[in-house]
Amino acid sequence: MNPFKILIVDDHRLLLNGTINLVRDRFPDAQILSAQTAQEALTQIRDRSPTLAIVDLSLPDADGTPARIEYGLKLLGQLMQDCPDLNLMVQSSNIKALVRLMPEIDNHQGGFTLADKSLPVEVFLTRLEWAMQGLTHTKDLRTDLEVKPEWLDVLRLAFEEGLQDKAIAQSMYKSERMIRHYWSKIQDALEIYPEPGKNMRALTQIRAREQGLID
Repeated sequence: MNPFKILIVDDHRLLLNGTINLVRDRFPDAQILSAQTAQEALTQIRDRSPTLAIVDLSLPDADGTPARIEYGLKLLGQLMQDCPDLNLMVQSSNIKALVRLMPEIDNHQGGFTLADKSLPVEVFLTRLEWAMQGLTHTKDLRTDLEVKPEWLDVLRLAFEEGLQDKAIAQSMYKSERMIRHYWSKIQDALEIYPEPGKNMRALTQIRAREQGLID
């Protein structure tokens, strides 16, 4: 009988090796695979078909590119689309960023668990076993905040690319009036309202980062 395979994806070699050792101790019969970039992880999954993938969110897309949360989110989104039965565990210091993938996570048919890197080892191992069993545990992520994809685009273009509303409108093929409408909806969702002496756009950036909507 072929051993089941577990893929561990982390760009920090020291943390990667530490996770490999923990997983090997708990599952001595497993075949452990590793990857340090999103593209390498996709290749491993395509070629080796692991039972479980443990993924950090802050990853380089490929060798020589910087580690960014958006690459890890893109990887997870692609994995959930292409491999609906793959068991997934996210081990990251940026767990909140997963709110951007909540619809995909809710629809994923394989196991899906979360573990912040600050959690004790035993908690990590418990959630690892849950993911292997095909269970879902996203309690740490649950929020009443509902955010539409176009709102996320506005936040990203404004606060990560530094665009003003006119340029955001051009990038999204929308009118400036519609962009202003999006801002109003975003600020309402984040419970940000006009106050004397307060900069609403700056408060929006702060609150959006706290909620994991932007990096």
